[in-house]
Amino acid sequence: MKTITSSNFNFPGQQSVYKGKVREVYNINNDLLVMIATDRLSAFDVIMPKGIPYKGQILNQIATKFMQLTEEVVPNWLIATPDPNVAVGYLCEPFKVEMVIRGYLSGHAAREYALGKRSLCGVAMPEGMRENDRFPEPIITPTTKAAVGTHDEDISKEDILAQGIVSKEDYEVLEQYTRALYQKGTEIAASRGLILVDTKYEFGKTKDGKIVLIDEIHTPDSSRYFYADGYEERQQKGETQKQLSKEFVRQWLISNGFQGKEGQQIPEMTDEYIETVSDRYIELYENILGEKFVKADVTNIQERIEKNVNEFLSSYKK
Repeated sequence: MKTITSSNFNFPGQQSVYKGKVREVYNINNDLLVMIATDRLSAFDVIMPKGIPYKGQILNQIATKFMQLTEEVVPNWLIATPDPNVAVGYLCEPFKVEMVIRGYLSGHAAREYALGKRSLCGVAMPEGMRENDRFPEPIITPTTKAAVGTHDEDISKEDILAQGIVSKEDYEVLEQYTRALYQKGTEIAASRGLILVDTKYEFGKTKDGKIVLIDEIHTPDSSRYFYADGYEERQQKGETQKQLSKEFVRQWLISNGFQGKEGQQIPEMTDEYIETVSDRYIELYENILGEKFVKADVTNIQERIEKNVNEFLSSYKK
């Protein structure tokens, strides 16, 4: 199976490389960032040993589309997408928090709630809720931006401000942008017959001090979607919701005894299983964007990316 799980490019003007859980980011002349979406799969903050065919292309193209659809709501870092797996944007200084917003009691919030907790990141959660119930109002539950190989940690707004991680003035902008993006994402999802359950956003500051959206947006790696059709009926019956997210991978890992905890072994991911994960990601793409997924040529992904990025950089004008 043809995948890209790591890169080692040397682009003109390259200053440094940062390798995240899924994306690899090249600094060009301290001016641009070339972000490569690999086919790596991360769950419970652990990178799985095998790549998922077309996953990087899917994430990159969904994020690009949503950047375009939301750029009038919130400014973003994106300049161009010269390759199916690549986004190029302005160099930004990232904020050291991820802004998580939840419209429903699902995933991590539901797991915490089931343990009897009624507060998440300093935000109260009402009594008497069932898993996947809608919150009266969406709640923002930030996390610290962890280094590779360590877990993101829940943190309250109060602690973020007290520790000086983000200034009060900037944090208020992050909150405002987070709510505006979630509202827009909710409307787009509804037009596709979907519910945007929860999602996370990352922000940075450009050289001139402008706060912009960076990284991915509304992808199945950063967001959870339900099918709207039958949602109420399933809730009333106490049935599991039909999801569009990588939660299916997490559930498979949990059922095979893995939650990223110390001493646990990642279960074997056979080629057959990986193919089903790739098919699910394509299904996610087509449902989220409402258009057919077109597979890129994966004969030599590294060569293709290098050629396309070099061509873009040679023609780029500030």
